Amino acid sequence: MSSTQNTPATIGDKKGMWACLLVSALVISLYYIPYGDYILYPMMLVYTFVHEMGHGIAAMLTGGDFIKFEMWLDGSGVATNALAVDAGRFARAFTAFGGLIAPAIMAAISLLLARSAKAAKIGLIAFGVICGLSLLLVVRNLFGFFFVLSCGLVSLALALIPKNANVARYSMLFIAITLLTAVFSRGDYLFVAEAQTAMGVMPSDTGQIAKQLFLPYWFWGGLIAVISIAILIFGVRGFFYSSKPNDAKPLPSDDAAA
Repeated sequence: MSSTQNTPATIGDKKGMWACLLVSALVISLYYIPYGDYILYPMMLVYTFVHEMGHGIAAMLTGGDFIKFEMWLDGSGVATNALAVDAGRFARAFTAFGGLIAPAIMAAISLLLARSAKAAKIGLIAFGVICGLSLLLVVRNLFGFFFVLSCGLVSLALALIPKNANVARYSMLFIAITLLTAVFSRGDYLFVAEAQTAMGVMPSDTGQIAKQLFLPYWFWGGLIAVISIAILIFGVRGFFYSSKPNDAKPLPSDDAAA
């Protein structure tokens, strides 16, 4: 018989906890300080990218095709999917659901990866590869192309160039916290029947789910909000606690010089 105990799993023990709190405070403050939205703008676009890719991946999981992804300067985006003629209501609703839940899943995964340098580097490289595949397969407009290309290059650079292992972990943590806060700051989208995009007014994702599964859009918005919060709690808990020590190197301290 063996037993395990949960132990703190952070970027260098207590310093990791402070790092998480400081990054969280920084990201949240950007919503309230002058011109902070300009700093958050690239991450808003990352949120849109993750959201629309969630639609495309969900469509493929139901046996459909992810035709193209488009994004515009105002931060709106559209994933064009093709489902089989005989695809059921659940498949169509699941495709809409995929985009709504994807940012929370990405935030939780990023938090888990931020626990160690090795995992964070692998995560950044994987994101860079995903961006490259997206460019080849589904990105179909000029602004979207340059943005996704920039994301891929920056992600790979952060993973491969810096000698300090903490750079990858802090980068992954920043992505996680930014997506986490965006899930809440853009939560009002869950409770609207229509959405304004660069292509005009379109049914919102919860509106599309309601059309397929009958119950009102606000019901599905509330359900998705609860699921998103549960996923985020799992990610936050996973960042602070694990059943085994992580491979993160402690941050520089006075003890290291002894």
